Amino acid sequence: MKKVCFIIALILLPCLCHAYDVQYEKSDSLRVINLLTDARRQNGNTNFIIFFARKLLGIPYVAHTLEVNKTEKLVVNLRQLDCTTFVENVVALNLCVKQGKFTFKAFCDNLCKIRYRGGEMPHYTRRLHYFTEWIEDNTSKGICAEIQSPDPPFSSVQDVNVYYMSSNPGKYKMLKENPGYLPEIAKMENLINKKSYRYIPKGGITNTALLRKTVKDGDIIALTTSLKGLDIQHIGFAVWHKDGLHLINASSLRHKVVEETMTLYAYLQKQRTMTGARIVRLTE
Repeated sequence: MKKVCFIIALILLPCLCHAYDVQYEKSDSLRVINLLTDARRQNGNTNFIIFFARKLLGIPYVAHTLEVNKTEKLVVNLRQLDCTTFVENVVALNLCVKQGKFTFKAFCDNLCKIRYRGGEMPHYTRRLHYFTEWIEDNTSKGICAEIQSPDPPFSSVQDVNVYYMSSNPGKYKMLKENPGYLPEIAKMENLINKKSYRYIPKGGITNTALLRKTVKDGDIIALTTSLKGLDIQHIGFAVWHKDGLHLINASSLRHKVVEETMTLYAYLQKQRTMTGARIVRLTE
């Protein structure tokens, strides 16, 4: 009986996401269904962010997988991930479990919801390009909340000043081909500029009782940067080991999704332009 239901689900897959254009391969939809089926078997105490993140370990790191079309489509690609698409796919899978919806359509709907401003139909200018805007928009949807406190370990402040996209349109395929999008991108940048957020400086990400109390398994770690025109340089998920806080991420250095063997503290000491971590907790 289970086999029959699975075959029916596969037959229906191509027509499930008809409200907007979705680009995916059969292996992507199969992987989503298999992941959600595995999740359904877990007990109620499972941390599904960590569960799904570890299920994606080993998938190759590939940048610009969303920039493959002339017009914006919802791209579902679980064969190749970068740090942002890795986080988005895990969050979308987690939402499916929380909602009790274990279909590919539900996954696509959730991915669209978190990837685009207001969860609207896919369009390049509505995609949440800067992670500060991603946090703000998904906070307004009740999906996440950034941990902000005037107390330690949040002893540093980031004053956002983004302009990299509008200043370097030639580095973005869609902007190069559609210069008319630039005013909307610049408008979006201005909306998040001059806002301030507290973060944990990289020297403070040590194995202390305070940090263990502050950062939880499955929190999104957004690594702040000193690079001009940018807000966040890299993202991943927090996971505690005996020796301290570690990062699960799609790593350009390791060319795949990994659970770092070194602590986040040690990792950050090797990254000259990364200054610390903003912490975002999923709420839905």
